[in-house]
Amino acid sequence: MFRNLTIILTVVLSFVGLQSYAQVNLKDLREKPEPRILNADTIRDKAVTQIDVPIPQLGLEVDYWKHWTKFGLNANQASFSDNWNAGGVNSMSLMGLFWHKADYTRDRFNFVSELDLKYGKIKNKDQLAKKNNDRIFWDNKLSYRFTDKWALYFAVTFESQFDVGYSYKRNSEGEEYIFETTSSFMGPGYFTESFGLEYKPDKTFSLRLGTGTARQTLVLDDRVKPLTVAEYAERYPENPPITADQVKWGLNPGESFRNDLAFQITANLERDLSKNLNLKARYNMFADYKDLNDPANRLDLTLTAKITRVVNVTASGIVVYDNNQSGKVQYNQGLALGILFSLPR
Repeated sequence: MFRNLTIILTVVLSFVGLQSYAQVNLKDLREKPEPRILNADTIRDKAVTQIDVPIPQLGLEVDYWKHWTKFGLNANQASFSDNWNAGGVNSMSLMGLFWHKADYTRDRFNFVSELDLKYGKIKNKDQLAKKNNDRIFWDNKLSYRFTDKWALYFAVTFESQFDVGYSYKRNSEGEEYIFETTSSFMGPGYFTESFGLEYKPDKTFSLRLGTGTARQTLVLDDRVKPLTVAEYAERYPENPPITADQVKWGLNPGESFRNDLAFQITANLERDLSKNLNLKARYNMFADYKDLNDPANRLDLTLTAKITRVVNVTASGIVVYDNNQSGKVQYNQGLALGILFSLPR
């Protein structure tokens, strides 16, 4: 009994002691510390050093230009042994290409310049070397977007070729020879100015409707200018004579310049069909206002499959109908293995 009372009394005294200690501590915490009063004289006596903290300036200039460049070399080769029964002709072809696109976009204004250069040659056994691709294409377009998908545009385009082109025939002994000179640099050359509306729903497709379009055709090389019957006989004495004066690219003998006013449609498509497969297409229709029922049409298609970062396989095709060049549809197609470098990667 006495032992139990001792334990209870000890607990009660301990509790009372803790409460008193807590009250003392809380009281001390509630007391405000005495402020340290500094007068003005004391502050003046202190040596104060001014520190200049350098603030770095960030280069926040906006670059409104974007550039893309591609260049490469395509090759095609075939060879056969002398006893190859299935037939075939040894051949070798090479083609170099260069493509550059510059884009300037600021607010609603957009300027795009695209340069496409191609040149290639093919050599078959027992035949003369011929060019199988030759193109200079430079398109410049300035546009002002007035809705999300529609814009007013003005474009200037230049088209020609690098090298002299020929037509070929065989003599009685089966040997190939040059029959006529058919084309050269600025023979012909085309300048096209176009104004109208552009529809661009996304970055991969655009459609131009050029209601005001002018195209100048220039032939500055005498070797390819149209000839009269007498001039043709003098230049190509070994060829069979022609029965009428030549008309080339809408030009008569003695003419080297032609200007046409037309309605033009230009469609551009460049889209990745998959991670390593790209399709690029360009369609152009040029309808002279003097003869809207017989427009000139050209379709360029290029399908590129990437094997590695630089090695690719390219299938290309061109279809042309222009009554000023030929009354029939012209076309060519090619399949080649090549290397292609792209910048930026």
